[in-house]
Amino acid sequence: MTKKELRKLYKEKRKALTAAERSKLDDLLLIQFQQAAIPFIRSLFSYWPMEEQQEPNMHLFTDFMEFRNPELQIAYPRIDRLSETMVAVPAGAETIFEKNSLGIYEPQDTVITEPDSLDMAFVPLLAVDRQGYRVGYGKGYYDRFLADCRTDCLKIGFSYFEPLEQIRDKHEFDVPLNLCITPQSVYVF
Repeated sequence: MTKKELRKLYKEKRKALTAAERSKLDDLLLIQFQQAAIPFIRSLFSYWPMEEQQEPNMHLFTDFMEFRNPELQIAYPRIDRLSETMVAVPAGAETIFEKNSLGIYEPQDTVITEPDSLDMAFVPLLAVDRQGYRVGYGKGYYDRFLADCRTDCLKIGFSYFEPLEQIRDKHEFDVPLNLCITPQSVYVF
């Protein structure tokens, strides 16, 4: 299937899940994540889950990483739609988040964390294949951002569904994940 077809299919699959099913799947994702061999890190790029897209509850995984390392520096994305770029903005307990026109909560601070200073990035996805390539929402913000991260930055996706065999129309600029956490397993690419 093409990315466009997969995007439509996996949005429908997510919408078919009840709130109780998603809560159970989030708990299973957290258990898998806690059991994965995740190295100690100093900086994390996370994101606020879009409830209307029924994304996994990223707060669980971000909070777990912060529990493991209370000194963890956490940054969240802020999108500039004019330049079609995304930056990492450090966030803490006092940070104000506002919803942008795409429905994404963004930190309102002006300080920016450089992509090459990040140790780990949580990457949103709708579907992933067995090579670690993902189907996102189709704007390319994450692939452009991840291309500027260090090669050893650990890129992790979380999916309610198991990986596909292969995404037919991946592009040369697509950046694969290193890990994908599903309710049943941890996939290493």
